[in-house]
Amino acid sequence: MDELDSEIIRLLQSDARLSNRELARRLGVAPSTCLERVRTLTRRGVIRGYHAEVDMNALNRGVQALVSVQVRPLNRSVIVEFKNSVARLPEVLSVFVLAGGDDFVLHVAVQNLDLLHSFLLDRLSKRKEIAGFRTSVIFESTHNNVLGCLPDPEK
Repeated sequence: MDELDSEIIRLLQSDARLSNRELARRLGVAPSTCLERVRTLTRRGVIRGYHAEVDMNALNRGVQALVSVQVRPLNRSVIVEFKNSVARLPEVLSVFVLAGGDDFVLHVAVQNLDLLHSFLLDRLSKRKEIAGFRTSVIFESTHNNVLGCLPDPEK
């Protein structure tokens, strides 16, 4: 990755809807050069896709929480089955598999606190592999939509 690749990534993270022509103009390169660079970044797996950022409040899912989960027995089949199963639940936005005291963190979004409580009692607590869980309600969140490329430690 060079500076041009890094700038392509930065611009596309800011606005994935940029046309190739506009992207090339902002970069000061020919559209054919820009298109080839984007294709190469995609082939290499650096660019994995494009998405729309969605406002959870607009979807009436304004209550979000992080649920830390411990499962037992702690083995590959339990971890894989639990991860795949909870990832399909409509309340679950993300599933993180962890090392440390907790085995998973689930990012969930629901309409209200009553539905969060129901999710915890009716969906999670009834699962036999869950040894315990803790819930943290999210009041606010900020995330970095544009990630800069880290310098190469070899240089």
